[in-house]
Order: sequence, then structure tokens, then C-alpha cells
Amino acid sequence: MAEFTMELNDEQKEVRDWLHGFAADVIRPAAAEWDEREETPWPVIQEAAKVGIYSLDFYAQQYFDPTGLGIPMAMEELFWGDAGIALSIVGTGLAAVGVLANGTEEQIGTWIPQMYGDANDVKVAAFCSSEPDAGSDVASMRTRAVYDEAKDEWVLNGTKTWATNGGIANVHVVVAVVDTELGSKGHASFIVPPGTPGLAQGQKFKKHGIRASHTAEVILDNVRVPGSCLLGGKEKLDERLARAREKAKQGGERVKNAAMATFEASRPAVGAMAVGTARAAYEVALDYAKTREQFGRPIIDNQGVAFQLADMRTSIDAARLLVWRASWMAVNGRPFTAAEGSMSKLFASETAKKVTGQAIQILGGNGYTREYPVERMHRDAAIYTIFEGTSEIQRLVIARTLAGVPIR
Repeated sequence: MAEFTMELNDEQKEVRDWLHGFAADVIRPAAAEWDEREETPWPVIQEAAKVGIYSLDFYAQQYFDPTGLGIPMAMEELFWGDAGIALSIVGTGLAAVGVLANGTEEQIGTWIPQMYGDANDVKVAAFCSSEPDAGSDVASMRTRAVYDEAKDEWVLNGTKTWATNGGIANVHVVVAVVDTELGSKGHASFIVPPGTPGLAQGQKFKKHGIRASHTAEVILDNVRVPGSCLLGGKEKLDERLARAREKAKQGGERVKNAAMATFEASRPAVGAMAVGTARAAYEVALDYAKTREQFGRPIIDNQGVAFQLADMRTSIDAARLLVWRASWMAVNGRPFTAAEGSMSKLFASETAKKVTGQAIQILGGNGYTREYPVERMHRDAAIYTIFEGTSEIQRLVIARTLAGVPIR
């Protein structure tokens, strides 16, 4: 087990500097354009693929970093560049992780390469879980998967929403209900291969922020996929469902929801994204405060501005500490006995929202215009308190964990 440390090693520093250079030289110059266009920035994704950032190998290396700091470091630097473009670059990872976590070796080897494509023909993937009536309440999911034993096929019907890359993805990973009596424990994940009849893009959302990231509904109308597209295979699913039914008979409702535990472990990565956006806004505000003069002196000489900057920097550093602690715990198998994953996401998300707002205030009227990036950063920051569990859900998870109450 790696010891927890706040000091990056030489290799990590090299990767951090490389990512920072890409964010500064490629992502930032394109940020305003793709925010206005509200389209997937394919040329930027292709550039990321050419240098090796948009690839499974890169994220796998960071994920298996024994210190746990690889993923949060990468997320912070990319989202420092721009949240919308960065989410377009890392969004495929949501689907890839779903396959890595639940798929067989054959499924991993077959489908993940198709999610990314190559530098000459980049592809994206989508992870489809949320529904119009099932966001935080995953037990309310209505998308159904029914097994057709005669044809060894699964038939999927339902509507997914808020899907990053939904409808434009080469590969979709869809979570569906296979046993309606088991609630969230009766869910399974399926691969929907490219060109499968019955899958269509629904509404594409015009969003407040992260506008360079494609977000849409995914409609599933009698979508048939081979039995081999059930992640993990049917034998494993049948065993899992049998255990869940037995636990339900024995009072299994008090067993912690496995999906919620998975979310808890993934939330520090979202916290790192929020830290990147907050840091970017803080740096713009700090530079502006040093150079903007009023009443014959830089505005940073005024306590009203200087104290805001002090609070901003303190909150950003505190958020990073929480994110790094939770990331280290997750990689090293330390249990989140106080919901440390949710703590990191909650604090970092709220910090990003507050810091970007403070940056606008420091820039005054300039900060409210699109001539300066803090306006866009403030819009982008709002998403962190919403996706991967709202701030209210994070507080609920933390409170129930502290009280010893099961998380459903």
C-alpha cells in the first residue's frame, strides 16, 4: 500500500506539466469558440488522440497509479483548460470504466478499443444511466431489458437522458432493469454496438455551461443486442440476482447499495474537475487584481479584494486535499467510513461555484462579459453541484454514513 503523500514524484510532475501544456496550448485557445458553437470539438479530441491523451492506455496508467493521484491530477489540469472541452475528452471514460468494472476480459478487449477509435478516426462512447424520472433515485429506473432465450438476445426499451455523447457515440453502455422486484439491485449493464437498430438520439440539450460537451437523450425502442453484450455474462448476472433475492428475504434491504458504493469511489474525480475550474478562475482574478488600477493603485491592495483572493485560494487548496485523500483511499482499498468520497465532491463542487462567482465580482463589469473567461467558467462550474449526485445527495450520503443508516 502506498503511503499518502502531498508530494508528486518526478514522473507525476512530468505528466502534470505535459497535460498543463496541452491544456494551455490546445484547449484554452479553442474554448470560447466551441462554447459558442455548442458542438463536440472533434478537432481537439483528435489532437488529444494524436499525443496520447485521448486513449485507454493513458487513463489506465493514471488509474493504476498506486498513490491514487494520477486521475485527480489529470482531471484538474484538463479542466483547468476548459470544462466543456475537457469533458468531451474524458467523457468516453465513463463508458470505458463501466465495461472495465463489470465486463469480461473478452468484452473489455472487444469494445473499449471501439470506444476510442484511433488518431485518424476518433470515436466516442456514452454511458447511459439517468432517466427522466430516475436521476438521484436510481431505484426508479424504468428502462427494461428482457431476455429472449430462444434467440439469446436481450431486448431493451426505455429512454435515457443527460447522456454525455448520447446518440453520437460509437458504443453505448446502457443500464437497464432486469428484475423489477429488486430495485437498484436488479439492474444490469449492456453494450449496444454501433448501428444497432432501435437506438436513436432524442433531444439534444442546450445547456447553461459545459456547452462543448454533447448531452442528449437516448431512445431505446426494441433494441436487440446479443447475449454476449450483457456485461459480465448471464451466469454472473443470475448468481448476483439470486444473492440479492436471498439477502432481501433475510433483511437485505439493510445491505449498502453496491451502485451507490461505486459512485462514492468515483466522486473524487469529479471533485478534481471542479478544482481545475476553480483554480483557473482564481488565477484569472489574481492576475487581474494585480494589474487593474483604481484610485491610483492595484485593486489587490484593497482588503475587500485581497481577502476574497485569500479565501478563494484557501478553499481551492482545501478542496484538493479532500480530493487527493479520497482518491488515495479508493486506490488503496480504504473504506469510506465517513463518506470521504462524497465529502471531496461536495466541497470541491461548492468551491468551484463560489470561486468562479467571486472571480466575476473581482473583474467587475469585465467579468460579466464573454471577453473574459470567468463568465464561461462560472457557467461551467454549476454542473459540478448537479451531476454524479447533487450537493444535496452528497450531504444525504455523508449524514447517513455518519449515522450508520443504510444508503439506498
